Amino acid sequence: MKPAPVISPLWFNWLLLVVLGVMAAGIAMVLAPGLIRQAFSLMLYSAADAVDSSFSGPAIEYVTLVHGVLGAVMFGWAVALLLIVLGPYRRGSREGWLMLVASLAAWFIPDTLFSLWTGFWQNAVLNAAIAVLFAIPLAATFNAFYGERT
Repeated sequence: MKPAPVISPLWFNWLLLVVLGVMAAGIAMVLAPGLIRQAFSLMLYSAADAVDSSFSGPAIEYVTLVHGVLGAVMFGWAVALLLIVLGPYRRGSREGWLMLVASLAAWFIPDTLFSLWTGFWQNAVLNAAIAVLFAIPLAATFNAFYGERT
């Protein structure tokens, strides 16, 4: 049996920080809905008050609900990613590396395509930035997981 790869602390800690960042962003969407609504309004419409000044009360309440639900889902997804990073990825299991890549692709592809299809390219750019933060350590550790093991 081939030995499990030794994962560089740099790449392990990098992934851990990115996952914790996704967790923090998700829970912020639940706990700070006004701030998050302003941030997305600024990102999408170049004005922090564009959503609040353009929509009526029920529409703002709905946007707040959607952000809160999305934030809770993001937080839950990030908890699963955290368990993968702390478990099979850290142990050098190929399945751990693959689980991370598969989960990220399952988020990135439909989210980014839908954002582009609906004209919200700014969200696609945000997705790309987050994907790059994950891709760098995953690319750097690919050979450790899938290269020749001696």
